[in-house]
Amino acid sequence: MRLSRLEIRRLRRLAEVAVSPGPGLNLLVGDNGAGKTSVLEAIHLLAYGRSFRGRVRDGLVASDAPALEVYAEWDEEAGGGRRRKAGLRHGGQAWEGRLDGQAVASLGDLCAALAVVSFEPGSHALVSGGGEPRRRYVDWGLFHVEPDFLPLWRRYARALKQRNSLLKQRVRDGQLDAWDHELAEVGEPMTRLREAYLVQLQESLGAISAELAPALGTADVEFQPGWRRDELPLADALLLARDRDLQSGFTSVGPHRADWRVRHGALPNGETLSRGQAKLTALTCVLAQAEHYVDRRGEWPVVLLDDLASELDRAHQQRVLARLAAGHAQVFVTGTELPAEAALRGREHVVFHVEQGRVDPA
Repeated sequence: MRLSRLEIRRLRRLAEVAVSPGPGLNLLVGDNGAGKTSVLEAIHLLAYGRSFRGRVRDGLVASDAPALEVYAEWDEEAGGGRRRKAGLRHGGQAWEGRLDGQAVASLGDLCAALAVVSFEPGSHALVSGGGEPRRRYVDWGLFHVEPDFLPLWRRYARALKQRNSLLKQRVRDGQLDAWDHELAEVGEPMTRLREAYLVQLQESLGAISAELAPALGTADVEFQPGWRRDELPLADALLLARDRDLQSGFTSVGPHRADWRVRHGALPNGETLSRGQAKLTALTCVLAQAEHYVDRRGEWPVVLLDDLASELDRAHQQRVLARLAAGHAQVFVTGTELPAEAALRGREHVVFHVEQGRVDPA
């Protein structure tokens, strides 16, 4: 997947930007606050329907502007070089989207079309934060490579919402029985897909971790399904938790409570990772997911690396860029200065200078 055209209007400081990225490494260089991250944010918004810097209404739309707009064109290697076009208009509340000239009814249609993986200063939350970003990580991967997952996820989300509503009303018996059955019927296969996905990531994750963070030892993924799955099926777990759930007003067990962790061989007692180690582990997970996507779909997702120099030292920057270049990924990197010469030598790259909301080829 390679973006060939990107247009951004009224997104934070970017009043009107149009760029033609290169097929390999794209470097966006400028002072802090110039708007570099906003360029990556626009790509992420089109691919995920949300920003990696918070809610859309929290300053994402430029001041005094009714809405932001993002438009992109890209080529799909797996589709025989097919050219795709997508646009998104977002006013903070309502949104409008178009894909290949047609209006879309759901943001999911846009998100399914353009695959993007992002590493930015907040990405360490994937390792050191709560379970929600880790569930999103797995679900994003399954959304793009496993056709059976999204229908299950939607059914589960609907059933969970209905069950929680009944719990808050202290409704018992028959109605809860029906939603318990639905949760169990879709939650079990959903969990099997999540577990299988993490198993499939293990080989790439282990290899990348050995390259980027050898001092941490072997890296293994430990899956936590959200209930005592080795002891009882989900239907029984829901029934056993019913009285407690009626008291609390929410469903306490199930795939919506699932989680996973990366365990390192050099930290056998579950020692807490330093911030630097958490960053490297999170980056390992992002790259492993990108490589799994390649294995399943036959093409790379677009890779976004925000403020790479502040997140990684020069040696790690060089290793990451070398690995991505070997796979012929299209990569966008922001920074206040260019990466070390050694990281760029022999690699096709394009430099864009970002200043006061303008993005120009250097």
